[in-house]
Amino acid sequence: MKNKVLATLLLSLLVVPLAQSADRAPRLVVGITVDQLRTDYLEALQNLFGEKGFKRLMKEGVVCENLVFDYPNVDKASATATLYTGTMPFFHGIPSERFFNTTFQREELILNDPSKIGNYTQETFSPERLKTSTISDEVKIVSGGLGRVYSVAPDAQQSILSAGHAGNCAFWINDRNGKWATTTYYRDVPAYIEQFNYVRSLSVRIDTLAWTPVYTPDLYTAIPYLTNDFSFKRTFSHDNRDRFVQFKTTALVNQEITDVAVEFLDKGLLGRRGVLDMLNVGYTAGVYLNKTVQEYGLELQDAYVRLDRDIARLLDEIDKTVGFDHTVVFLASTGYFKGEAKESPIYNIPSGEFYPKRAVALLNVYLMALYGQGDWVIGYQNRQIFLNRKLIKERDLDADEMRNKAASFLIQMAGVQDVYTSQRLLLSHGTDRLASMRNGYCPKLSGDLVLDLCPGWEVVYEDNNDTREYVRINAIPAPCFILAPDVKPVRIATPVRATAIAPTVSRLLRIRSPNGSSESPLSEIQY
Repeated sequence: MKNKVLATLLLSLLVVPLAQSADRAPRLVVGITVDQLRTDYLEALQNLFGEKGFKRLMKEGVVCENLVFDYPNVDKASATATLYTGTMPFFHGIPSERFFNTTFQREELILNDPSKIGNYTQETFSPERLKTSTISDEVKIVSGGLGRVYSVAPDAQQSILSAGHAGNCAFWINDRNGKWATTTYYRDVPAYIEQFNYVRSLSVRIDTLAWTPVYTPDLYTAIPYLTNDFSFKRTFSHDNRDRFVQFKTTALVNQEITDVAVEFLDKGLLGRRGVLDMLNVGYTAGVYLNKTVQEYGLELQDAYVRLDRDIARLLDEIDKTVGFDHTVVFLASTGYFKGEAKESPIYNIPSGEFYPKRAVALLNVYLMALYGQGDWVIGYQNRQIFLNRKLIKERDLDADEMRNKAASFLIQMAGVQDVYTSQRLLLSHGTDRLASMRNGYCPKLSGDLVLDLCPGWEVVYEDNNDTREYVRINAIPAPCFILAPDVKPVRIATPVRATAIAPTVSRLLRIRSPNGSSESPLSEIQY
């Protein structure tokens, strides 16, 4: 009898903690990526923020001040893929937003997939080029397919990469009609999202919207450049065919994103169905019209103020519908900023102009002198040069020898700091810079030669839009926040690799990391 009583007591002591542990298991994970968000701007604008947005994340969560993407030419697509896969472009296959299609000899969006048509768009996208699993995929897998995974962002590729291969659906704002669009790769289009397109479509409201500052201009003093001391009003006329594209560079787009995110939480019952669900939200903190902070510093500061309010509204909705006892939230910057202008010549900063079309033409002339007539160079994209591999094979030439000769020629050009051949990137081990360049190299998509251009120079594309790219390799202070049950607030000032976010979130969710993630979870997190 005593033994039975003792056994019952031991069993009860064991079962109660297990039941409590199961009850505390996360039911919802919310992943937020904010394009071009900067730590220094957040800190400088704190006095204009409310208590429920960024300040709440800073007080209650894990704060990483300096998120590092250890590869060159980071952009929105490559950063989103890195955050969600926990690995570098070398493995996940998304080195940039665009790639050079060697078959058709043209640039294309990295997720372009003509086999998939769009809903409310003529764009054709899928996540097929993403080569590893994501946090979103692992959430779907751990629930046996029952968990719901949705994504919403201004940009198609940002939304699709965060939804992953197994997500229910990814939505974005179409550049031409303002509708919430998706791709037929995903099969779950909730009726309440379709309702947005019928009842609350941006296409019928956009000319009634106007972006004006929340505060008077004299309060926007955080950015140390000379800015206008007068207010602004940005409108979107029906006569402007690019009105939706321009709208997506304003602070108002984040409000549209939040509206849909709240709808998912409310009508989608995320986190309230007994299985782990995931909501991915993409925001923007870039400069208006993709110009420079020197031109639109006032607008950028107002965008941060409005973003703080949108994040507060999203966090409030999570609190109301699911509760933070059962929710893990991570918010991460994409780790780059393209809003810097070239310095005026009066400051005598060393600079110059690099013309890709001219470089390609000169290189082709040089290779013809060595190997005979032919189109030896077929393209340039994202500081990479593509040789005609088909022609090299037809002529039975040594491709590595040609690459080495081409690199020796290119490095003599003004503005070229270094040239990396594909062989050097794939087979060599050396400096940290070489390792970083290799991290951003994708063997299946990247070029034969990768150029490292001098800081301070401009890449001049000689196109109809007079496109110019200012070369800066200085680090951008990029933040990341993690809010999770039973995790103590901590501030991490040392650099944190972006590839550590996915395994850290996975550990908090009690699921396995994405299959390409070899990084350990953050050791600074205390439970």
